[in-house]
Amino acid sequence: MPLNRTLVLLLAGLGLAASAHAQTVLKIGYATSKESHYGVGSTVFCDEIEKGTQGRYKCQQFPNSALGGEREQIEAVQLGTQDLVNTSTGPLGNFVPEVKVVDIPFLFRNYDHARKVMDGAIGQDLQKKMAAKGLINLAWTENGFRHMTNSKRAIVKADDAAGLKMRTMENKVHMDGYKTFGILPTPMPFPELFTALQQGTVDGQENPIPVILASKFSQVQKHLSLTGHVYSPAALILSPAVWSKLSDADKQVFTEAAKKGAAAQRKKVNDDEANGIAQLKKDGMQVVEQVDGDSFRKAVASAYQGYAREFGADRIAAIQAVK
Repeated sequence: MPLNRTLVLLLAGLGLAASAHAQTVLKIGYATSKESHYGVGSTVFCDEIEKGTQGRYKCQQFPNSALGGEREQIEAVQLGTQDLVNTSTGPLGNFVPEVKVVDIPFLFRNYDHARKVMDGAIGQDLQKKMAAKGLINLAWTENGFRHMTNSKRAIVKADDAAGLKMRTMENKVHMDGYKTFGILPTPMPFPELFTALQQGTVDGQENPIPVILASKFSQVQKHLSLTGHVYSPAALILSPAVWSKLSDADKQVFTEAAKKGAAAQRKKVNDDEANGIAQLKKDGMQVVEQVDGDSFRKAVASAYQGYAREFGADRIAAIQAVK
């Protein structure tokens, strides 16, 4: 009898120990490689939540669109079939229309301006709008300023882009702006893009330097123009199904981890911007560094009337006024 009792107590003790260390593995997906800015930001976030919860939570990463395109992943997170996504805001406007305001071409002056907007009251208000649609944005991460590449010719001024068939995100704000440059916008999910460029289905695409590097677009594109025509924020989004189960202490851990992940992701964007252009030249790309920005700004002015109607001129002015 004493032996059985000891055994029962031992097994009960083991059960308690197991439940104390019960581990939840969260699936996080993103579009680019693990070495990219998305991979760097996601890895720091994952390391921090594992550390902050003493191993109760850890991540399994799915880079290179392994869980689908960004739009599909946002939807999966909203539905609770995927735990986390680190995504550009490009497709996010399909779920939360108010977010589309940050996709307006030439809205942001530089990285400092863009980051202050996203981290300040305007960004926080957008996070609340996302939460109302079942998307918990833990932090604004970053994709970067977008530049144009193509296989046909150098783009120095807006007219040079006219007639080029350019892959864009499934994003009306981008497409309306790009049409003013004479571009033929061709929306296409990111996982299909490399092959489309290789086969000449589209002439070019537009993305930040970190994405151009990580995706090896230099293999299928000859020309790069540093147009910086759109700032592309990104968001680290958690499923409400996970968020609702977290204790207040764990919510704090997740939020702080996301801030550290965002800082690491932005630093990687800075590093890629600083070093990546030399690498792309080495890879054989012809780079136009001095683009006639005024020609693009003049061309897109006509689209701003539509943006003012859609988002409110005061809202656009409030973003532009952030110092």
